[in-house]
Amino acid sequence: MQIKNTRINKVVLLVLVVVISALFLTMVRQFLMAIFMAGLFSAMVKPIHKWLTLRFRGRDNLASIVTITGIIFLVLLPLSFLIGVIVAQAVHVGQSVSPWLESFIKEPSMLTGYLERIPYYQEILPYRDMILNKAGQAVGVLSNFLIDSLASMTKMTFNALLNVMIMLYVMFYFLTTGDVLLKKILYYMPLAHHDEERLLQRFTSVAGATMKSTLIIGMLQGGLCGFAFYLAGIQGAIFWGSVMAVMSVVPAVGTAIIWGPALLVLALGGDFKGVIILAVICGALAGNLDNVLRPRLVGKDTEMHDLFVLFGTLGGLTMFGILGIIIGPIISALFITIWEIYGDVFHDYLPEVGRINKKS
Repeated sequence: MQIKNTRINKVVLLVLVVVISALFLTMVRQFLMAIFMAGLFSAMVKPIHKWLTLRFRGRDNLASIVTITGIIFLVLLPLSFLIGVIVAQAVHVGQSVSPWLESFIKEPSMLTGYLERIPYYQEILPYRDMILNKAGQAVGVLSNFLIDSLASMTKMTFNALLNVMIMLYVMFYFLTTGDVLLKKILYYMPLAHHDEERLLQRFTSVAGATMKSTLIIGMLQGGLCGFAFYLAGIQGAIFWGSVMAVMSVVPAVGTAIIWGPALLVLALGGDFKGVIILAVICGALAGNLDNVLRPRLVGKDTEMHDLFVLFGTLGGLTMFGILGIIIGPIISALFITIWEIYGDVFHDYLPEVGRINKKS
């Protein structure tokens, strides 16, 4: 009877653990990404925090405050300044483009002058009215998009600021008491200590490598495309290069969001030298950096195959959005590691694999 009661108690306890944990995670789901990023950045700056703790004679709180202050002044403030410049320039561009858009909508025949400069204009002349109609519709959609984007900018800024504040607040406690919290989490995981260390090491190495690759690729693509804009004679090359450095994390299109329309405008204006410059530097060179460098940078530091890096990144983007660039490879690395642990633990039960004969 006692054994039966004990078994019932364990089953009820497990059910309560699952239900209450699911309820808690649902309650704080909007803050989970901020907590995750706090843990990620805390793991990356932990060596700096330990060094400062020694310098401050064991005062963890002071070392955490100095570390977080350094992050604010060295990372967040410059990033905020850059975002502020981009937003201000975006508003300026929107305000300067709006009158042209309105006149274009009222008089779409303005496009005829551009079409006449395109080679083989006579061949596309029968489709002129259709092209003008579609162009007018596209301009109307673009105008509405600019207005809606500017209207939602305030809300996005507020949400981003709130998440950053939560992340910094959580980071303070992760840096000061993170080891205690980590030990408590690992205690509830029924894994051997060396397996837990293996998972943690893979997590931190992949996270650091992914963030490093994103930063390097963004700077390279933004710099190359900004230089291409300068060579093509487009004003505000530094600004557009900064925008494209940020846009490099957008899946599939990336920097083409900016240089694609610029190339089209140059083509309509008959500036084929600028078109070639943008097509070669932005399209052929900068556009392929992500495919070439990301698997190398992430895979080299984490000893992951290029395919796992590629599909982890694409799958992460699909599931988690922009932050999936970081989260996707981490999940791929943990997937590989957990199967390696499985192979070690159940080695005695797994059959030996002999030579595979390939039939011709």
